[in-house]
Amino acid sequence: MEPHNVLEHQHPAPTKGAELSAEGYKKTLTRRHVQMIAMGGAIGVGLFMGAGGRLASTGPALIFSYALAGLIAYFLMRALGELIMYRQSSGSFVSYAGELFGSKGAYLSGWMYVLNWVMTGIAELIAIGLYFTYFFPGVPVEAAALCALGLLVAVNLFSAKAFAEFEFWASFLKVAAIVIFLLIGIYLVATNAQVGDGHAAVGNLFASEGGMFPRGVLISILVLNAVIFAYNGIELVGITAGEMEDPVKEVPAAIRAVVVRIVVFYVGSVTLLAMILPWNQFKAGESPFVTVFDQLGWGWISGVMNFVVITAALSSCNSGLYSIGRVFRAMANNGHAPQWLTKMNKRYVPYAAIWAIAGVYFVGVMLNIWLGGTYAFDLALNTASIGVLFTWAAIFGCQIMLRRKKGRISKLPMSGSPYTSWAGLVALAIITVLIGFDTMVGKDGEVFHLGLYTIGCIPLIAVGLWIGWRKVRNNKPKSELYA
Repeated sequence: MEPHNVLEHQHPAPTKGAELSAEGYKKTLTRRHVQMIAMGGAIGVGLFMGAGGRLASTGPALIFSYALAGLIAYFLMRALGELIMYRQSSGSFVSYAGELFGSKGAYLSGWMYVLNWVMTGIAELIAIGLYFTYFFPGVPVEAAALCALGLLVAVNLFSAKAFAEFEFWASFLKVAAIVIFLLIGIYLVATNAQVGDGHAAVGNLFASEGGMFPRGVLISILVLNAVIFAYNGIELVGITAGEMEDPVKEVPAAIRAVVVRIVVFYVGSVTLLAMILPWNQFKAGESPFVTVFDQLGWGWISGVMNFVVITAALSSCNSGLYSIGRVFRAMANNGHAPQWLTKMNKRYVPYAAIWAIAGVYFVGVMLNIWLGGTYAFDLALNTASIGVLFTWAAIFGCQIMLRRKKGRISKLPMSGSPYTSWAGLVALAIITVLIGFDTMVGKDGEVFHLGLYTIGCIPLIAVGLWIGWRKVRNNKPKSELYA
C-alpha cells in the first residue's frame, strides 16, 4: 500500500493549487521564505539580549566562543543539507533517525527536540512579556505573554504560508537591525567616536588586564553551551523542506549562504560591541545594543531595540510552534506520541499538534508566576540547550549512518565526511560536560550555579524518556513513510 493511501485519513483530500508532499503537507514555501526562515531562525534573543550578560561574564573572548560555535553550526548545516537532499521530510531528523537508527532513534530525537522547543518557547514568551512592560508598564508579564501566544497560534493554524510570511517579515526586521548596527558600529570604530566616557576603538578589545581574556581562557570555553543555544533554530530549514515548492533548488542555496551570513552577523556584532564599549560596561538583563545607544546618548533608540527584541522572541516562538507541530505529528505517526496529534485541518496544518504545544506553553507561562525571577528564565534556556545539543548530535549521527548504509548518494554531500561529523559530535560532547560549570552572576553579585541545576535535570529527563519508551516501544508506525 502506498504511503498516501495509508495516511489518507490524516489529512484532507487534495485540492487544486500547490502540490502535496507524501506526508500530506501543501508545498507553498518559496525561496525567499526558506532563505529568511533559515537565517532568522537562528537570530533571536540569544544575540539581542543574551550577548550583553555573556560579554560581562566572559569579556572580548566571547568573540572566539561565537566563532567556534559558528564552525560547529556550519558543519551541522552541511550534514543536514546532505540528509535533506537525500529525502525531503517535514519530520526532518526524526524521520532520518527512524530510518537510519530504528524506532528508538526516532523516539529519542523527537522527544529531545520537543524538550528543546518547550523550554525555549516558554522562555521566549516570558521575554516578550518582560520587554512589553517597557512600553506598557501596567500590563502583567503573563498577560502580554499569553496575548503573544494567542497571536502566534492563530498565525500557525491559518496555513504554512501564513507562518512563512510572518517569519519572513520578522526575520527581515531582525536582519535589518543587525545590518544597521554593523554599519553604525564600523563607522564609530573607524572614526574613533566618543561613546560614553571613552572612545570606540580596536584597543578596547585589549584594554583590560588579561587582554581579550580578562576572565581567563577557560571561561570562554565554559560559555559555549549558552552560545550554542544562540544558534538554536538553524536546523529549521530541515523541517520546512517538506513544504518547499522546489527543495532541490532551494535547500542548497539556503545551506551554502545562510551559515556564513549568520556567523558574520553574530561574530561581527559581538566584535563591534566589544570595540565600541569596554566589556565590563555591559550587563545581564539588558540588550547590549541598548547599552551602546544609551552611552551614545541615543536613548530614543532603546524603544526601537526593545521592539526588535520582542520581534526576535516572537519569531523564535513562532518557529517553535511550527516545527514542533510537524515533529509531533511525525512522532504520532511513528507511534511515539498520542494518535490524535496526527489530525490536520482543511489548510493542511497539523492543528492538533499545534494546540498541544500551545497548551504546554500556556502552563509554562503560568508557572512563571510561581517560579518567577531571572534564574528561572536562564534555567529554562540552559535546559533547552540540552535538547539543542542532542538534536545536533542526532543530525551528525544520521549523516554518518547515511554514508555507512547508502554511500555518497545525496546531491549535496558533506565535505570532509565522516571526519567533520565526528568532529561535531566530539565538540558537542565536550560542551555537554562544560554545562556543569556554567554560572551566572546576579545583580546583587550573588553567584548562581546554573550549570549544576541544568545537569541535575539530565537524570530526570533520562528517567522520563525510559518510562515513555517502555510504553510505546511496541507501537508500529502508520506506514513505511514513518518506519
